[in-house]
Amino acid sequence: MHCRHCSEPLELQMADLATCPPSNSYVTAQDLASPETWYPLKVFVCQKCWLAQTADFVNREECFSSNYAYFSSCSSTWVEHAQAYAKKMIRERALTEASLVIEVASNDGYLLRHFAAAGVPCYGVEPTESTAQAACAQGLDVVSEFFGVNLANRLLAERGPVDLLAANNVLAHVPEINEFVEGVRILLKRSGVATFEFPHLMQLLERNYFDTIYHEHFSYLSLSAVHQIFASAGLTVIDVEELPTHGGSLRVYTAAGDAIPTSAVAAFIERERQAGLLEPTVYREFQTHIETVKDTFLEFLLREKKAGRKVAAYGAAAKGNTLLNFAGIKPDLLRFVVDRSPGKVGQYLPGSRIPIVDEDHLRKEKPDIIVILPWNLRDEISSQLAYAREWDAQFVVALPELEVF
Repeated sequence: MHCRHCSEPLELQMADLATCPPSNSYVTAQDLASPETWYPLKVFVCQKCWLAQTADFVNREECFSSNYAYFSSCSSTWVEHAQAYAKKMIRERALTEASLVIEVASNDGYLLRHFAAAGVPCYGVEPTESTAQAACAQGLDVVSEFFGVNLANRLLAERGPVDLLAANNVLAHVPEINEFVEGVRILLKRSGVATFEFPHLMQLLERNYFDTIYHEHFSYLSLSAVHQIFASAGLTVIDVEELPTHGGSLRVYTAAGDAIPTSAVAAFIERERQAGLLEPTVYREFQTHIETVKDTFLEFLLREKKAGRKVAAYGAAAKGNTLLNFAGIKPDLLRFVVDRSPGKVGQYLPGSRIPIVDEDHLRKEKPDIIVILPWNLRDEISSQLAYAREWDAQFVVALPELEVF
């Protein structure tokens, strides 16, 4: 295997999570009698450009199919984050009715709706039919295709260059990362800016967030690696911000190659160097840390089962599927998982085959323990489920370490 950016042979392994199905390939009741396809889930790190990346086993069409089940608007925290971003960019970039904004991977319109409401012309690119239709139902303009150089050239010819390109939590999902970034450069005005948000590799390593590793995430990104990838496409990283989303993310601002970066960029790359991200040791040690987290969580569930306590989970999230399949957890240890997305309710988690139910089921069954699988939304979810305290339920998160609260 070779690096998807610089083609260097990959020899440094960061994580081996055994095998599992793609984390968003939920199982219908009709398919319970059919087999699933399980793929190895391993991450390697390029020792030339320091891009962390999965071994290639799953293609993007399988990961992001027409019935894709993740809808961004199901999280009020994420919608509020998107609204704050839209207001910030409209103000700082002086966006008006004469401007043009594009979001790549626009999902169900969770972000575009805020630009549209402010009167800023905008459109999205979203390959998954299920979420694109949800955005179109709100009157938003969405091109339902995968983004790359060919589409960028066509959009440039048909719609013109853009003042702002937003790409939130999509860069990690791209197998052909060089082509994707080249497409961004094609569409961007010389005076325009593109922003990318992605979970920060440094936080993943330091906080043991191994459950953010799944087949849909082809890359695990540091600023050091992204800086090189953008430079190869003629883009300059001009600024960087740290965000609390997804356990610790970066928002990276890029512009045309002659743009001048702020001092924050070099300072942040130096911070990553000091954290060991440009040396092999931190990656070699990661496997031991994640196995400790997995073993601790499994031991907890076994104790609860022996004690006769009922355990359920909340949030049929991709990260939860990574954890459950790595630990080999089945419905005997975790009876069901609750989710607010109507597209997931009635289906089963991939691999573990744990049933996905609605919140009424939670109220009826009154489990003693509720495991919050999307730990990045623990405050939002524990507040939403505060009524479970009435039957003395306890909440649990497994990462970055087991916590009962």
